[in-house]
Amino acid sequence: MTSFRRLALAALIPAAMSIGLSVAPAQTPGPAPAASASPSPAPAAAPAPAASASPAPAASASPSPTATPSPAASASPSPAPTAPPPAAAATPAPVQTADPFGLETTLEARKVVMVKGTANWDSAFDTLIDAFKALNTLLDKQGIKQAGNAMIVYTSTDDTGFTFLAEIPVDQDPKNLSKDMSIGKSPEGKALKFVHRGSYDNMDNTYEAITNHLDDKKLEAKDTFIEEYLTDPLKTAEDKLVINVFVPLK
Repeated sequence: MTSFRRLALAALIPAAMSIGLSVAPAQTPGPAPAASASPSPAPAAAPAPAASASPAPAASASPSPTATPSPAASASPSPAPTAPPPAAAATPAPVQTADPFGLETTLEARKVVMVKGTANWDSAFDTLIDAFKALNTLLDKQGIKQAGNAMIVYTSTDDTGFTFLAEIPVDQDPKNLSKDMSIGKSPEGKALKFVHRGSYDNMDNTYEAITNHLDDKKLEAKDTFIEEYLTDPLKTAEDKLVINVFVPLK
């Protein structure tokens, strides 16, 4: 492998939201009690018996001011419930980080039946599908079940195309292999694990991100890389593919 395929990466810019509250109207009720205080001296000038009657209304007047603040207090908490919605909107973000990116792992060698092939980038996925079909036809005829996920091992790449090994893990040796097929072992050793979701054509973005990750970490990859198809490429819509990408390190 001389280089990874490259495409520009899109950037995500999170947006922030702020909420303001005004409390100026709460000061307007202040002058009302002051006006009610000015008439109180006038009844004080009246005869003493009349003053005894005035306390009764004064007691009734005191509940009425207490009733008016209660609506004002009930209005102030109403803006508070508006704060939780932004927090709830931020919760889906961590879901995007569920897939590992650059996770260190160790590959174990497994027995596989494999077929060699070459492909151009323009028809790459169709060529890989044909290779998987040939292996599946061989196994079906001999009643041999797969012992793991299908894999593509890229042995070399250039601007026009690549060479590869299509591999399917098995527990027993198939017979009557064609000239391009053989029994062997899958790659083993230390590698970094990445996950791609979507079509094969969109893997350019994944490999661009892998290249940037290796550059940032100052890591050297071997001249090969592996794709493990977690979804069956023969039965899954191309835009629904889930593929583990393993990059062996030197």
